[in-house]
Parts: sequence; C-alpha cells; structure tokens
Amino acid sequence: MILIFVAGLIALLLTMILGVPYLEFLKEKMLQQYIRDDVSKLHAQKAGTPTMGGLLIVGAAVVAAILSLFMAEAFSTILVLSLITIVLYCYAGYTDDIKKIHKKQNKGLSARGKLALQIIVALLPALYMVYVDKTAINFFNVQGWDFELGKILYPIFAVFVVIGSSNAVNLTDGLDGLAGGCSFIAFSALAALCQINGYTGLAIVSAAIAGSCLGFLYFNKFPAKIFMGDTGSLALGGALGTLAILSKNEFWLLFIGIIFIIETLSVIIQVTSFKTTGKRVFKMSPVHHHFELCGWKETKIVYTFWGITLLFSLIAIAIRLFVV
Repeated sequence: MILIFVAGLIALLLTMILGVPYLEFLKEKMLQQYIRDDVSKLHAQKAGTPTMGGLLIVGAAVVAAILSLFMAEAFSTILVLSLITIVLYCYAGYTDDIKKIHKKQNKGLSARGKLALQIIVALLPALYMVYVDKTAINFFNVQGWDFELGKILYPIFAVFVVIGSSNAVNLTDGLDGLAGGCSFIAFSALAALCQINGYTGLAIVSAAIAGSCLGFLYFNKFPAKIFMGDTGSLALGGALGTLAILSKNEFWLLFIGIIFIIETLSVIIQVTSFKTTGKRVFKMSPVHHHFELCGWKETKIVYTFWGITLLFSLIAIAIRLFVV
C-alpha cells in the first residue's frame, strides 16, 4: 500500500525536477503548438507554446513505476505489458505531434493512420486477457455481476475501450490543465479501484501516472507554459483504458472518465446533428469550447470539470467498496 503512494511521489518529483530543463529544451528547439483554425480566435495567445509535454509525463511515470515495482518485487507479464502499451501510445502521439510541427499546422497523422496505430497497440492487452489471462473475458468483474463476452466479443470490446479512452482524453485536451487535472483524478481513483480488485502492481502503475499528471499541472495550469500534445493525451487515454481492462475495472470508466465521455459525446452529437439537420447543438465542440463561447472563464470551466470528475470518482470508489 505504501509503495502505491511512493510511486506517485517519485513521479511527481521527477516531473517537477525534469520539467524545467525539458521546457527550456522545447523552447530552444522551437517545438511549439499550432492552434486549430476554428479556435484560433479564442486561443490566439497560446500559439507558440511548447508542446509534447507528454514525453515528460510518460517518462516520469514509467521510471517511477519501474522503481516502485522493483521495490515491491511485483514485476509480472501484465505489468510489463501495461508499461509497453503506455509507451507505444506515447510514440503514436509523438509521431502525430512531430508531423504537426514539421507541417507548421494543427494536422498531423491522417485519421486512418492514427486509428490503425491505436488498434494495433490496443490489441496487445485485449489478446493478453483472452489468451493468457483466460478468466478475464467478461465485463464488470464483480461477484454476482459478471457479463461473459467470450473470446470473440471480448477482444472487440477491449479494443473499443482502449481506443475510445485514448481519443476521449485527446478531445478533452483543449484548455490549460483540463486533461491533466482530470487525468490526475481519474488515475488516482483507478489506483484505488485496482487495489480493491487485488491488482497492487497495476495500482502502482496508475499511481505513478497520477503523480506525473499532478507534477505536469505545475507547468500546464493556466496560463500554460507547456502543452502535453497528442504525445500526452493519446498516451494517458490509452493507459487509462489499458489499466482498466487489465484490472477488470472497465465498468468504472463510466464514472472516473465521466468528463472524457461527455466531451466525446458532445463531438458525436454535434457532428451527427450538423450532418443530418444542418444545425449545431453546441456553439462549438468539444463542449468545453461551448462554455467558453457562453462567456465562462477558462479557469471556471477547468475547475468545474475537475470537480465533476472528483465527485464521480468518489462515487465509483464508494459503490465498489460498500455496494458491490
């Protein structure tokens, strides 16, 4: 139990200590963010802010997790797989960010190319759960509440969860500290849920990611000095989905990932409505931009979304502890 907190603390310290020289490196190399055309009026002042902070988040989290797992003598195939998946999703995001920087615009990998990379990586935990951990082909793994999916449907479901989570965090990453803060709360809650389910090693990994997200917030809070980029958002989302799958906490993503889900649904609703009726439901999507155009300050939106994430995360932990 202590090593779960140790993992988070090591990641926090590493992120804050290495953040300063890393930020200077990004400035020196001119690795900066290019703002989407449709939000350029809202965020024109943010153009030129260094990006790819996700390398800092993932690097600190992986190092902290490895050190803590060695101290706990808890290394196993499932833990190595979780770290490999996180790193590969980080690489996918890094590839996207680099293309944006080289093109000097907010368009990186093609949608098909990005999706293909995400599917390939998501298959790793999905196939592991089916063919190695053969008892795990179910949904909502709580005694008396199991829903068997089988060897065909479960991999499809698992890939959907990982990819959906990755893209959801990516969509949420649009305001200073929004994705980072929600991720910190979500991974902290997931660490608790992993421990409740008896997956101490995965709880350590989750806590390490939570700690690195908290440390990153020091640089990413309003006004942000650095953005995580797709390098961070795709990795964090992929990690959230992967760890939920490996620890059999898929159902609880509906709670701890509530903001990520709302942001994604707002995009789906907006696109569907416009294509079918020619009308927009929101002033802009994802929904955090809608609130901006409604006159909300950026910090008010971020703090409100943090509060919602915290509330639903506490509800999830309470239900898991005392109800099911």
